[in-house]
Amino acid sequence: MTSSLKFAGAITALALAVPLAGCATSDEPADDGVTLQVAIDAGLDDGAIAAFEERAAQFESEHPDITIESVEYTWDGTTFAAALAGGTLPDVFTIPFTDGRGLIANQQIADISKLVADLPYAGDFNPNVAVAGQAADGSQWAVPIAAYGQGLHYNRTLFEQAGLDPDQPPTTWDEVRADAKQIADATGVAGYAQMTSSNTGGWILTTLDYALGGRLEQVDGDEVTSTIDTPEMKQVLDMVKTMRWQDDSMGANFLYDWGSINQAFASGQIGMYVSGGGNYGNLFTQNQMNPDDYGLTVLPLADDGDAGVLGGGTLAVVSANATEAEQAAGVKWIDFYYMQKLADEDAAVTAAKTTAESGAPVGAPEMPIFDEATYAESQQWIADYVNVPLDQMTPFTDHIFEQPLLPEPSHKTQEIYALLDPVVQAVLTDQNADIAKLLADAEQQAQQILAG
Repeated sequence: MTSSLKFAGAITALALAVPLAGCATSDEPADDGVTLQVAIDAGLDDGAIAAFEERAAQFESEHPDITIESVEYTWDGTTFAAALAGGTLPDVFTIPFTDGRGLIANQQIADISKLVADLPYAGDFNPNVAVAGQAADGSQWAVPIAAYGQGLHYNRTLFEQAGLDPDQPPTTWDEVRADAKQIADATGVAGYAQMTSSNTGGWILTTLDYALGGRLEQVDGDEVTSTIDTPEMKQVLDMVKTMRWQDDSMGANFLYDWGSINQAFASGQIGMYVSGGGNYGNLFTQNQMNPDDYGLTVLPLADDGDAGVLGGGTLAVVSANATEAEQAAGVKWIDFYYMQKLADEDAAVTAAKTTAESGAPVGAPEMPIFDEATYAESQQWIADYVNVPLDQMTPFTDHIFEQPLLPEPSHKTQEIYALLDPVVQAVLTDQNADIAKLLADAEQQAQQILAG
């Protein structure tokens, strides 16, 4: 899942085809040139917008035949299909890993694989990452631009107010529960909160299921079996139910999606929540979080050989409605704006310097698109421009590469996530919710979706 995709990401309200005032870098395209509409995250602060404008100007200086026109857009699972069908998306936009294979199979995005194959790093992608944007024949229709592993985000200030050590975040789910109750009792805000809507409820339930050793589906060749109704998923929902109804540590809002939970966390209304590990950029640029409040650690994993951390990421794609000239321009933009800073030192330094000078964050942790060594090298390139509180993220950065990274379910992912939203909502809003029945019904419905 989004997003921010740039993680998983990222998942908030979709603003359809609304040009961001002031972000088109020129009024008219060059003679015989191309005007390319490209996605920019909705709700960015002035510094992030300025950084984008500067990067767009740099691109146009290198490609005088291409004019960049920005369009506010952030992927949302509940509205994306309608926007896609309506043709209202920009020429270049982003999607979560989970959507790639389905859109490719249905030819709902442009086949840019021949253009991507000509990029100098086309053969260097981490194969576990690249596959999310590949057709059945292995051709690369979508470009992986960011990857993430889920993390536990926490508010250091609330930890201190509750008498907890922010440098010693919880390492087990029992400790998460205990810390959440201590925060709630001491501060009156939610010690722990969880997403439940816009497909994010299923996303986070799957994350916790993985962390306890469960899986959402079993794949055997062409046969896919739903495995929602398992002891691991029951344990997840039992834990959530206990925190909600016995501990009273989850606050009063049980309809969070990705955007709204980020906003609540950034404003100090939540002590802990689970989301993509690289979410700091969104919290800072779109939700004005105080950097001093921020903490990040890895998810607690059960002492089980099957336990792991859910990983995902973001693909950059070109609209199926784009002309050949727009497709070519789109791949040039993807290469310039998203990829060169990961693979080329000069481009990385230029991007980091431009971003840092605008006040936008540089250096928030990500998972490697290529390999861990390349990622480490790229971090060295930009070290002088890193302006995020990395020392407050070391519980995550010191251990994330030690955790088994597990891909999201590969079949009907968003449909299954949507199916699970009301399950977690029921547990959080009905003290007498029958977890066994909820899971049995969900598994039966999921199997029907998988068979469809």
